[in-house]
Amino acid sequence: MHWILGIALTIAVFVVLKQWGGLSAERKKAATWKVVLVVGGALLVFMVLTGRVHALTAAVAALIPLLRKLPEIARFVPGLKGFFSGSDGANPDESGQRQHGPVHNNDMSEREACEILGVTAACSREDVIMAHRRLMQKMHPDRGGSDYLAAKINEAKSVLLRNRA
Repeated sequence: MHWILGIALTIAVFVVLKQWGGLSAERKKAATWKVVLVVGGALLVFMVLTGRVHALTAAVAALIPLLRKLPEIARFVPGLKGFFSGSDGANPDESGQRQHGPVHNNDMSEREACEILGVTAACSREDVIMAHRRLMQKMHPDRGGSDYLAAKINEAKSVLLRNRA
């Protein structure tokens, strides 16, 4: 009996893969969601029939705290970039061209840059570098800081070093 199920499953996988190769990118995305929903529904029915719904409930309860972090996790998966923000991660510039990465306005004044880094306007190049290093050790995104603050600190450093070159 098991070998019959194995053969049927092999044939089903072969047919699905053959159909998958002929789909356009847009239809593949729609088909992927359909497959996820069908497999999830089948798994749910199987778990209900076998009395294992409590395991599913525990798994969902364990995943709830991670749902809040999903947009942050998604930026590490190449296929999901822009999925949660509604864009593809590219920003148009003045010429209409699309550039990847954050848009910097470069409108920070030297006074603002000095306030951000905690230095005076008469500080040296080395003072700017040391203040930047000190703040980045505290505010880097890998150490619990935010991307926004790290970008502002980097922008302040570049503004001050540009004027001290």
